[in-house]
Amino acid sequence: MTTLRLGIPKGSLQDATVQLFARAGFNIYVSTRSYFPSVDDPEIECMLIRAQEMARYVAGGVLDAGLTGLDWVAEHAAGHPDEVPLVPIAELVYSKQSFGKVKWVLAVPDDSAFRTPADLAGKTIATELVRVTRSYFARLGVPVEVEFSWGATEVKPPILADAIVEATETGSTLRANRLRVIDTILESNTQLVANRRALDDAWKRTKLENISLLLRAALEAHGRVGLMLNVQRADLQKVLALLPALQRPTISSLSDEDWVAVNTIIEERTVRDLIPRLKTAGGQGIVEYPLNKIVL
Repeated sequence: MTTLRLGIPKGSLQDATVQLFARAGFNIYVSTRSYFPSVDDPEIECMLIRAQEMARYVAGGVLDAGLTGLDWVAEHAAGHPDEVPLVPIAELVYSKQSFGKVKWVLAVPDDSAFRTPADLAGKTIATELVRVTRSYFARLGVPVEVEFSWGATEVKPPILADAIVEATETGSTLRANRLRVIDTILESNTQLVANRRALDDAWKRTKLENISLLLRAALEAHGRVGLMLNVQRADLQKVLALLPALQRPTISSLSDEDWVAVNTIIEERTVRDLIPRLKTAGGQGIVEYPLNKIVL
């Protein structure tokens, strides 16, 4: 049987990725004793790989495809300029804490005199994203020493480094360590990437396109619910004026020609305020239901 070798990011993105696949219809079972999770699709073979290394193994053909951050794809590309680039299959905007993008920022101590990247000329920058950081300062024409950080990067200024380049979702860790952001180097989100050899195989390309479709559909459904209700035709416009929708609400005739059914998709956070207003406007039989996927 032909199988697709798929890399799942081990570490901070692991749980969020497994949950996303579950919403997309793929149940991945991770064991603490194995780097080879099982999945309820016999056409997929999974392997846990750190996000920082994923691009390397996908580019080398060890894996057909994998999920990792745009940041680590860029870091790999910066170190292998002559290599055939990885092919992005899907942009999947989720992260370990939220469904938003991660920013790699240049941060300095709150009480330092540094205000712009140029102020750091001749100084030491600590980061995990070494190649991208070097490219950033090279573009600005600012000479700095960029050192690899093995972790706990936020605690290094001002004793072990003058500044850092670090990923942040909310900025709370930076603030807790009395650091101030002076520039954003890169915005990153999770990517499903593949090597070109895998995409030259028609079966693998179709499999990846189908996985991509379902993952994106699961993300589209996040935070949204379906809403359906019945309303008299005389009150329909009042109800429609209250309803947002992805396109337009679906209106269906009922057996009683004086009534119609309305079906729409809305943001879940709006439901508690919207349902009482719909009831006041004439809506009856109002039903809210969860959504697993939305295919646009």
